[in-house]
Amino acid sequence: MGISFGILLLFGIIILFLFIFTVKQQTAVIIERFGKFNSIRNPGLQFKIPVIDKIAGKMSLKIQQLDVVVETKTKDDVFVRLKISVQYQVIKTQVYDAFYKLDNPYTQITSFVFDVVRAEVPKLRLDDVFEKKDDIAIAVKGELQEAMNSYGYEIIKTLVTDIDPDEQVKHAMNRINAAEREKLAAQYEGDAARILIVEKAKAEAESKRLQGQGIADQRREIARGLLESVDVLNGAGITSQEASALIVVTQHYDTLQSIGEKSGSKLVLLPNSPTAASEMLNTMVTSFTAAQQLHEHQIENNNSDSHKKRLNKRDSFNNDDTEL
Repeated sequence: MGISFGILLLFGIIILFLFIFTVKQQTAVIIERFGKFNSIRNPGLQFKIPVIDKIAGKMSLKIQQLDVVVETKTKDDVFVRLKISVQYQVIKTQVYDAFYKLDNPYTQITSFVFDVVRAEVPKLRLDDVFEKKDDIAIAVKGELQEAMNSYGYEIIKTLVTDIDPDEQVKHAMNRINAAEREKLAAQYEGDAARILIVEKAKAEAESKRLQGQGIADQRREIARGLLESVDVLNGAGITSQEASALIVVTQHYDTLQSIGEKSGSKLVLLPNSPTAASEMLNTMVTSFTAAQQLHEHQIENNNSDSHKKRLNKRDSFNNDDTEL
């Protein structure tokens, strides 16, 4: 009796398991009865009739991704490989279409991606392919969305995840980029050198100006000191000519002393006779006198020319009055 009950219980459990089944989350199960579609079961605990009902298949309702690599040619005859990532999902209300209308959705999606990419990329140059990859992705999504909706699939997003030109083309692009950068670096270096030259010239000009100003101030102070020295000597009963001779002699020997004190000084030949100072003074006085006379002569000539011009202008005015 006990053995029979155990057998019956085991048989009942087996029958129960044949009647019930579970469906996982984000999954749809297609039930067929005698080979014909019967129903779609959603996640949870479900029942079916053993032998009569059969689980024909399961459809994942999760977002899936398919990567498609397409090789094509650009407008400037460069072969390039594009990796297109298509994210798609089965529409919950169209599980029947997704299961029965398409035998292999991956092949269908791949075919559409090839068709769109090979229609869009040949219109663009290689540089434009990199810049307009989003436009290519949008075109692929639009074509796929229109085609796959009728089969129960929704295209969530398409991405151009990789653009891989031929290896030689990549090397050429790198060389072009390097040449452009070297050209830009050379321009910057030239601008820097030009600015350095200009600033150096400005500094030299400013140095010369300050140096000239310093020499002028030095000479002005020397002249003021000489004037004061002459006034002091005049006060002591020494004439201006004698005072000038004395100053010239003093400066002459001071110069000789300064040259002798400098180490590594070059040989300088200067007059050193007792009359040298007097001769230098006479030469200077003669030069100053000649320059003064020349200046006065030029002033007289200028005044004479101005007077002649006024006379000619007056005569011309008188002649015009006579004619009138």
